[in-house]
Amino acid sequence: MNQWLWLIPGTPLLGSLVIALLGGLLRREHIAVLACLAAAAAFLVVLLAWLAGAASQPLQQTLYTWVAVGDWRPMFGFMLDRLALVMVSIVSGVGLLVHLYSVSFMAEETDQRRYYFFLNLFLAGMLLLVLADNLLLLYLGWELVGLCSYALIGFWYRDPVCSNAGRKAFIVTRIGDTALALGIFLLFSQFHELSLSALLTDAAAQWEKGSALATVATLLILGGAVGKSAQLPLQVWLPDAMAGPSPVSALMHAATMVTAGVYLIARTHPLFELAPQTQWLVAAIGALTIVYGASAALAQIDFKKVLAYSTISQIGYMFLALGCGAYALALFHLTTHAFFKALLFLSAGAVIQASRDEHDINKLGKIGHHPPLARWTFLAGAASLAGVPVVTAGFYSKDAILATAWSAPAGPLLWTFAAFGALLTAIYIFRVYLIVFHGAAPQTSTLSLPYPMSVPLLILALLSIISGFIELPEGWPGPHLWSPWFEEELGLATFPSLTITYMLQLIAALLPFIGMGLACVLIRRERANQPLPLANFLRCGWNFDAFYQATLARPYYALARGLRGIVETLLIEGALTRITCGLLAFATFCRKGVEYNVLEVSISRLVATLRFAYTLLGTTQNGVLSRYALVISTGAVFFLGYWLW
Repeated sequence: MNQWLWLIPGTPLLGSLVIALLGGLLRREHIAVLACLAAAAAFLVVLLAWLAGAASQPLQQTLYTWVAVGDWRPMFGFMLDRLALVMVSIVSGVGLLVHLYSVSFMAEETDQRRYYFFLNLFLAGMLLLVLADNLLLLYLGWELVGLCSYALIGFWYRDPVCSNAGRKAFIVTRIGDTALALGIFLLFSQFHELSLSALLTDAAAQWEKGSALATVATLLILGGAVGKSAQLPLQVWLPDAMAGPSPVSALMHAATMVTAGVYLIARTHPLFELAPQTQWLVAAIGALTIVYGASAALAQIDFKKVLAYSTISQIGYMFLALGCGAYALALFHLTTHAFFKALLFLSAGAVIQASRDEHDINKLGKIGHHPPLARWTFLAGAASLAGVPVVTAGFYSKDAILATAWSAPAGPLLWTFAAFGALLTAIYIFRVYLIVFHGAAPQTSTLSLPYPMSVPLLILALLSIISGFIELPEGWPGPHLWSPWFEEELGLATFPSLTITYMLQLIAALLPFIGMGLACVLIRRERANQPLPLANFLRCGWNFDAFYQATLARPYYALARGLRGIVETLLIEGALTRITCGLLAFATFCRKGVEYNVLEVSISRLVATLRFAYTLLGTTQNGVLSRYALVISTGAVFFLGYWLW
C-alpha cells in the first residue's frame, strides 16, 4: 500500500488536469461526472489504506528527490499516520459528498469547467497538505489551497461582491502564510532539516522548554494557523467568503481549509509543548474567538453568514483544545464539526436555491414552502451544533473540550468563555431554524430534492448524529475509542476530578435547552421591533473591517499614492524637465540655423519617447492578474529556452 499513497492527492489532481486540458471537448454533465469520479477514487484509496492496516502501522512513500542543493536533498514524499489518516478520510469523504451535491446544485451554471477544475484542484491541495512528510511540501499544499479558495470564493467574479470577497480572502490569508513561511525559514536555519519527524525530534533534543527560539518559531506557525483557520485577529475574510457557491462553503469552510490551521498545530504539537506561553496563547485565542463568532452570529440576517460566524466560533473550540494539550479532542471536534457544518451549509444552500437565491432569513421565513428534507437535515445539524445531549455528535466532542479546559492554566476563565459561547451557539442556531422554517408562511411543501443533493444530506445527517458515540464523556460507561487510539501520537487529555467533571457535563447538557428558550425570546423581541442590544455592532463583526480600514488599508493607500506622486513628480517629470532644459540650453548655445532646428526636433522627439515609455511601463502595473501571469509565463519560457539553447 505504501507505493499507492500518491493516488490520494494524485487522482483529484489528475482530474483537474484532464478537465483543464480536455474540458472543452466534454459536455457539462460529463465534466461533473469526471470530477466526481476523481474525488471518489481518492476516497476509495483512503478506504483501502484503512483495510491495509494504516491505522496500526504508519505508511510512507518517497517519490523522488525534489531538489538537490549540496548536501540538502528534500524529498517529495508522503506519510500516512493516524493523524493524517483521519484528516484524509474527512477531506476525501466530505469532498466526495460535496462533489455529488454540486452535480445538481451547479447544473444550470455555464462555466462548470472552471468550477470543477478548481474544486478538484482544491481537494488535491488539501490532501497534499495533510500527507506531506516535510514542511516544504506541506507549504506547497498550503498555498495551493489558498489559490483555489480565491478562485472558488470569487467564482461569480462578474459580481463585484464575489470578486472582492475572493481578493479579501487571498490577501488576509497571505498575512498568515507569510508568518508560516518565516517560521519554516527559522526552523530550517536552526536544524537544516525540513522532514517533519526529524525536525520535531531535533527540536525536542536541542531546545529547552520555554526557549526563545521555540517561542518565536511557534508564534510564527500560530500566525499561519490563525490566518488559514480564521481566528482572531485574521478572521475577517471568512464571513465575506460566503459569496461563493454553497457547496464551496461546505467544503472549504467546514471540512478542509479552515481546519488546516488546526491540523498544522496538531502536527507540530511537540514544538508548542516547548513553548508554554505560545500554547496558552493558542487556548486564549480560541476562547476569545468562540465568544466573538457566536455573538456576531446572533445578529446576522444573512442565512450563510450565520453559519460563517458559527464556523469561526467552532474552530475556536478546536484551538482551545489544542492550547489545553487535548490534541485528540481537537481532532474529535474537527471530525464532528465537518459533518454537521457541511450538513448545515448544504441544507441552507438547498433552501436558498429553492427560494430563488434569497439569503435574508426573515424573507425566507415569510416565503416558507422549503424542501422538507432540507428542513429536517438542517434541524439535525443545528441540534448537533448546539450540542443537544446524548443524541448528537456535537455534544460529545464539545462536552469533552469544556471539561478538559477546566484543568488548563486559568482553566475556570477559559471554561467560562467556552460555556458562554456554547449558550450563544444554541441561541443563534435555533433562532435561525425557527425564523426560516417556522415563519409566518404555511410550512406544507411538496418540494423534493434531486438524488445527488438528497443522498449527501442524508449521509451527513446520519454522521452528525452517530459519529460522537465512538467517544463517550469522561466517567461514562461505554466506548472510549478515540483518545486511546491517538495516545501514542498525541497523548491524553487532562480532566478534573470526576465530581467536577460530572458537574461540568450537567451544565453543558443544560445549555442547549436554555439557548432554545432564549432564542424564542429573542425572536419575539425582533418581531416586536426590539432588536438585540448592539445589534449593528455585532452584525458588522464587532467592526473589525472598519477598524482595519481606518488603521491599515487607508494609511497604506495614502502612502502608496504619496510615493507614486513623488516618483512621478520628482523622478519622472523632474528628470524630463531637467533633460529638456539642459538640451534647450545646449541648443541655444549652438544656435546656428539648421543645426538649431535639428536639435529642437530631436529634443521634442526624445521627450515624447521618454513620456511614452513611462506611460507604457505604467500600464504593466494595472492589477490584472491574467496579464501578470502572461508576462511571468513569457519570461519563464524565454529563460528556459535560453538555458536549453
